[in-house]
Amino acid sequence: MSKFDEKLELYSKKLKEIEPNFDAELLRKVTKGLGPSIYKLDAEAIACTDKKETERVRENFLKKKLGLKKSDEELDKAIQEVCEKFGRSKKYRAIVYYLLTKKFKKEDVYA
Repeated sequence: MSKFDEKLELYSKKLKEIEPNFDAELLRKVTKGLGPSIYKLDAEAIACTDKKETERVRENFLKKKLGLKKSDEELDKAIQEVCEKFGRSKKYRAIVYYLLTKKFKKEDVYA
């Protein structure tokens, strides 16, 4: 099993706890889009309590990647809602991005 497949399996297992009927193909595409960052401990997860981290998610993912034009407040609220779904568990970037993609119905970005 490749390292990518191992990561994808881990993310799938964790996502199934939050969203049992998740779109496995979309998760694969989101994970693939993150490139080598999934193999770096500091980049693999998101610190939802770190304002700079959530700003990066908002600016680089929601605005640039997904092309959202919503207010910063609305996007920040969405990030926090997704983070709350995890509870105390590690917030893997691939899963956060997957959930945000689904929330804003932007799956076509990964088509």
